[in-house]
Amino acid sequence: MTLKEPSRAKALMFQGTGSDVGKTVLVAGLCRTLARRGLRVMPFKPQNMSNNAAVADPEPDGTGGGEIGRAQWLQALAAGVPASVHMNPVLLKPQSQTGSQVVVHGKATGSAKAREYFSMKPKLLGAVLESFDHLSAKADIILVEGAGSPAEINLRAGDIANMGFAARADVPVVLIGDIHRGGVIASIVGTHTILPDEDRAMIAGYLINKFRGDVSLFDDGLSAITKFTGWRNYGVLPWLDAVDRLPAEDSVALERMSTENGDGLKIAVPVMSKIANFDDLDPLRQEAGVSVVFVKAGESLPRDAALVILPGSKSTIADLIEFRENGWETDLAGHLDRGGEVIGICGGYQMLGRKIEDLDGVEGDVRSVEGLGLLDIETVLKGEKITRNTKPVSTEYSTPLEGYEIHMGRTYGPDCRRPMIVSELGQDGAISQSGKVRGCYLHGLFNADAYRQALFGRFGHSGESRAYRASVEAALDELAHRIEEHLDVEGLLVLARTVRN
Repeated sequence: MTLKEPSRAKALMFQGTGSDVGKTVLVAGLCRTLARRGLRVMPFKPQNMSNNAAVADPEPDGTGGGEIGRAQWLQALAAGVPASVHMNPVLLKPQSQTGSQVVVHGKATGSAKAREYFSMKPKLLGAVLESFDHLSAKADIILVEGAGSPAEINLRAGDIANMGFAARADVPVVLIGDIHRGGVIASIVGTHTILPDEDRAMIAGYLINKFRGDVSLFDDGLSAITKFTGWRNYGVLPWLDAVDRLPAEDSVALERMSTENGDGLKIAVPVMSKIANFDDLDPLRQEAGVSVVFVKAGESLPRDAALVILPGSKSTIADLIEFRENGWETDLAGHLDRGGEVIGICGGYQMLGRKIEDLDGVEGDVRSVEGLGLLDIETVLKGEKITRNTKPVSTEYSTPLEGYEIHMGRTYGPDCRRPMIVSELGQDGAISQSGKVRGCYLHGLFNADAYRQALFGRFGHSGESRAYRASVEAALDELAHRIEEHLDVEGLLVLARTVRN
């Protein structure tokens, strides 16, 4: 007797003509759109490359609870379902210009350079299909997000992120073009031209994202795309301000994330090459009267900043060396001399100590480095990563917090006797004797409205903090509403039903 493959849920995949065309946000919006129609929706991204990670919820059988891309966490939130490691079975976290840590089903399995990773792909495809089948058993529909562009045909052999997955799982594809960056007709038609016949046949249509102005002026453009490709147009989505209230996944977004809000509280964030989980700063950027300045290499930390935040890092030692090379250690000393304060999150917390040791070579060849010496602590990097969600309380303000930890460091020292937070897991973080320097491992520290309000009060900034989570939920609702207005949602649902089991 021939065994049949397990029946899969209906599915639809969204690929882009390039990176940062809006795939993540569009899938999140569609998750909310279809969930509001009563469907059980599951987001899925076979392979993600990002240092913005989140901790998934445990599965009912006790498995799971590991790392996924922060984008899939947001999409799960939009769909109203628990985040699962199966929503992003392969996560690549860049550690250098040529290599990444490889996370499979939520667990770090080691590091690989680009060429080594290519040889791993056939085995990883099995993990991807396993997760897809796992979600299929629970979902009415799965919305799949591609990575980069299928037009990168030099990467097609062994692909698991775009057409390689779509073809293997028999999932129809809609191509997204970003008109804001220009050349959208050429990018869509060019993708059609360059794809091999079998991949081209997987694409059933396209949609245009980030349109500004009168869409009727683009009618001839839509006609030209359809004429050259034969693909159906599923709509034109306008530029949406609500997107700015959603966490950004791609580090490309750092180029436009600084906010200037007059003479209010100014916060400076030095941006190092391996910055991670920079969505930690999103709640601060959205506060009225608060300016967040992302300081790039070659720039100085602003002298009028009241607070400097050292964010997370995927390669703490390398970023610390870069921090010094940029002259920011001197800038930070001057900042403290002027009465400023410093907060370090995760890798940034480790940098504030006296020493970081990596005796097992977790991050690379440098085995030990002196820290900035602003906290009386030391960190030892270990091979086993800590990944967990937690609901602690601020020791300074007695306000409830909520967030997650992802780190390979273990931090000890006298200043840990003055922790920043306490939870059911124990104490976390350290505060200097002066109270001007502090740090912890908690990502999501600034999500808590009451904590932000108390923190801002230290600097004389008054006013009620914006309800951050409510703002994210409202942005997802607005995105879903505009998708219903401007995209052919019924047509997309019909297309998803064409998948063959």
